[in-house]
Amino acid sequence: MHTGVLMDPYGGHYLNRDAVLSGLGAARMCQLVLGCTTMSLVAHSAGFSATYGTFCMFVWCFCFAVTLVIFTLDVARLHGCMPISWDNFTVAYAMLATLMYVTASVVYPVYFLNNECPSEGCEVRNYRIAVTVCSSICCFTYGAEVFLTRAKPGHVVGYMATMSGLLKVVQAFIACIIFGALANDSEYNRHIPTQYCVVVYSLCFAVTVVVVILTVSGRTSALRFPFDRFVIIYTFLAVLLYMSAAVVWPVFSFDKKYGTPGRPDECPRGKCPWDSKLVVAVFTSANLVLYFTDLVYSQRIRFVSQSAA
Repeated sequence: MHTGVLMDPYGGHYLNRDAVLSGLGAARMCQLVLGCTTMSLVAHSAGFSATYGTFCMFVWCFCFAVTLVIFTLDVARLHGCMPISWDNFTVAYAMLATLMYVTASVVYPVYFLNNECPSEGCEVRNYRIAVTVCSSICCFTYGAEVFLTRAKPGHVVGYMATMSGLLKVVQAFIACIIFGALANDSEYNRHIPTQYCVVVYSLCFAVTVVVVILTVSGRTSALRFPFDRFVIIYTFLAVLLYMSAAVVWPVFSFDKKYGTPGRPDECPRGKCPWDSKLVVAVFTSANLVLYFTDLVYSQRIRFVSQSAA
């Protein structure tokens, strides 16, 4: 038997040209080029070391790998085979990648870039400057993807594309920063109220991650309770919990009766409990603002039975 092929002038293309020729496609190609350039510069001469350098390299490698997979699946029209809500996943990832790149773009020059040339020579410093520039520019390309895929008034989109959904990603990311500071000798176990604050951070982080996972996996419609009501009530409770933590943590960390108001002179940089306590206090207030903003924006969202995702 012979197999024939029918040329259909009205048939669709196997490859998605819009994934390359659109603004979103251009943003993702820039992400791949800048990510590959950054990793190459670090591997060639810029170098990295210690925990902070390993974190930065992980961010660049992880974001490049995931972006490559997303771009390939989108071009090949294979994302429909994925058992997830594709639009929710891509916008949530773009928001996360933006935050990770911003962090790496700040951490790398702080710990590896000096005004004076290191012992390896000025060539190493120049490479590290190039790494910082490429990483910083890449932040804007991921931010551009978030801007292009965000929710617009009157359009039916996935929850993660709304301001409330994007804020969920930021809240979880900031919670990770708080956990990092807590683990860095923050002395949180000295007082029961500060242990209560850790419970608040952990509880809010866990529920936020569950909300994101349920949305990205497209399983919200299978729940036996109204997802929209759950999200709004949880956000309201999170505001109350973070409000209490924003008061309790500074009192039991910096009040002279329980802690130290000022930074001790003998504290080494990077290993000072006072610094960790300050980081926790600052980002607790930041997350409180984010949860309150989330609560305000959630009142403007109208959930529908079928998402565009």
